[in-house]
Parts: sequence; structure tokens; C-alpha cells
Amino acid sequence: MVALLDTVVVGGGAMGSATAWALATRGREVTLLEQFAPAHTFGASHGSTRNLNLGYFDPVYVAMLAESLELWERLGSQSGQAQVTRTGIVNHGAPEEQGRVLAALSAAGIRAEEVSAAAAAERWNGIHFATSALHMPDGGQLNPDLALPGFQRVAAEHGADIRHGVRVVELKILGDHQVRLVLESAAGTETVEARTVVLTAGAWTGELLPGSVRLPAMRVTQEQPLHFARRDESSVWPGFNHTLVPGSVGFENAYAPVYGMLTPGEGIKAGWHGTGALTHPDKRSFTSEPKQLRALQDYARVWLPGVDADAYTEISCTYTNTPDEDFILDRMGPIVVGAGFSGHGFKFTPAIGQILADLADGSGPAPTKFSAGRTITGSVSSPAFTRNPDDTF
Repeated sequence: MVALLDTVVVGGGAMGSATAWALATRGREVTLLEQFAPAHTFGASHGSTRNLNLGYFDPVYVAMLAESLELWERLGSQSGQAQVTRTGIVNHGAPEEQGRVLAALSAAGIRAEEVSAAAAAERWNGIHFATSALHMPDGGQLNPDLALPGFQRVAAEHGADIRHGVRVVELKILGDHQVRLVLESAAGTETVEARTVVLTAGAWTGELLPGSVRLPAMRVTQEQPLHFARRDESSVWPGFNHTLVPGSVGFENAYAPVYGMLTPGEGIKAGWHGTGALTHPDKRSFTSEPKQLRALQDYARVWLPGVDADAYTEISCTYTNTPDEDFILDRMGPIVVGAGFSGHGFKFTPAIGQILADLADGSGPAPTKFSAGRTITGSVSSPAFTRNPDDTF
């Protein structure tokens, strides 16, 4: 006899875990399936630091930021573990865009202030500033290795069935409210049916989608930030984003804007945003491309005087990118999709979980900018720094 489930979430990374949390705390029946063991490093939701970057001016993203700040606090209360470390976020390199962000955040009640280059250099002497900076004290750091177990634990306490080591090998739509899933695990093969499936499988999304479900094209890339050694262990480091693009005066060999943060015990993380090589999630090399690595060292020598550019540890992560860097949050028949987070999704995780839960239980739609059927003509709202890379998804 085939088990009939209400809602199955496929993919137990950040977005799937947050969706299970949102549904379970609403009293909905939900099963979360994750192909790997807890704390694995094969996807995009591992590691101990992500920037909680606030530098957006698009009203949809700003509203999601405000909601996410509240929801991270809620998860902290429910899980008994604070989720946000308030290091602040500092953006620099694009004063005009920073002004738009300052106005948008101020209108939303999110703190932000402009700081001169001289004042910024005195306050955060590990970073070189050539222009004024935008300081956002409500920003800071998030910890995936803390957040994912928190979402899952609270969801389980509210009745969710959390299953690791279960791989979906077939997903077929049988009707408007009926999806068949074939699962493989150490216990063998089983078949279940669900009224609704939420697909949050990150880089594996395209392989699992039924042929009738069409999404914008997504590119999976292997990104290669570094952890640089600190020169002064007592120095103060905010999270930072630097709008530096190819041809920038003073650093013409830049690959892309740079993001970074202090990872306690590991050093200063810094990386190019979205410049990695195309990859398959099951065939990653986990090694850095040498030319990009050397360019990042050169960047650190000029712009990060607080690090030793010759002392570093390589990191490997993935982005799943849409052409416009906007997310895909939509429902098509009995399939809800959350995908394409383009390296700036983690900060929004609890708000995205609520949106996907709304789509799953019929509570409401997602913002139209995240429609799977939207027309994409390229990046439409801002330079990459305002996308606020947090080096995931």
C-alpha cells in the first residue's frame, strides 16, 4: 500500500528546512526528505558564517529583509539559540547606490548610516576604503550549521517527519493534487504519494523537475572564496561588500564585486561574487581555479590590509543562478519550487520558508518578481553589491 502524505519537502538545506518549520508550526502535516546526512558539505547550506546583508533598495527585498529580521529572532526564541551575531555590515565602492539603499532601509525602519572613507578606515582598519561607506548595524552574521538544525528541531517538535539519507529518484505528477515519489535509502526503495511537493533541492532542482514544469534557465557554479589569516586578532571586522567590477580604477583585474566577513577560528572570508566555473553538483572538483585565486590574493593585498594574503585556506561552495539573480518561488499544479537563490538567498531563509509554505497550503501567492514564468532580460534593479552576496545558493 502506497503511503499518502499531505506535503513533502524535497531538499533539507536552508530553504527546505525553513519551509518544513513554517508548515509544521502552522499545524500542517509535513515530511522533509534530505538525500545526505546532517551537516553534509555537498550543497550550499553548510559552514559557520553567512553575511546577513541588508544593502537592498528594491521594495520586495526590503520587505523580506524586515520580515526575516523578525523571523530569525523567532527561530532563536523557539530553538533556544540566538541566530544572529550583530557584527554590522559595511558596503563601499558605489556611493550613489548606497544612497538609495540608505533611503530604502531608513523608510523601512532598518538602521543605516553613511560613513566617510576616513572615518570608516579608522573604525575598521582591516579594510581599505577609497569612497564613503554605508554602515548597517542591524546586519551581521548567520550560522548555517546552527540554523538548519534549529529549523528542523523546532519543526520536529511540531510534528514534522524529518528524514535524512533519503534520495528521490523519481517525481511524477499524477493529478492536480497527487504526486508520486520513488525514494531510495539504506532501507531500500519505497513509493509514496503526496498532495503537494515543495522542491527545494538547490543545484539538483533541474534533475528532479517533471518535464511539464518549466523554470527560467539556471546555472550551477562552483565558487571559491578564501579564508585569509588575520594580522591582528583584536581588530574589529564587520561583514563587507565592495562594488568592484572588471576595469575598476586601481584594480583593473577584478573579477566581480567582493564579499567578506570574519569567520571565528578560521579567518577573514573573502570571495568574488558569482564568477565560478560551471559544475554539476555530483561532479564538483572542490579545488580553486588558480587564476581567480591569485587575483583574490592581489585584491586582498590592496583592499584588505588586515589580512595576510599569502596565508589562506581554500573554500568551495555552489551558486544556483538565475539570469536576473532574482529567486524562483512559484507553484505549478501540485509542485511548489524554491530555487535559483543566486548567492544571496541565505539571509532571507525564514521569509522564503513562509512564502513557500503559503504556496503549499494555499495561504497566499509569492511576489510576482519571483514567478517561474517571468520575462527575464537581465539584471534589472542594481549592481551586484546590492544583491548582497552571502556566498550560498
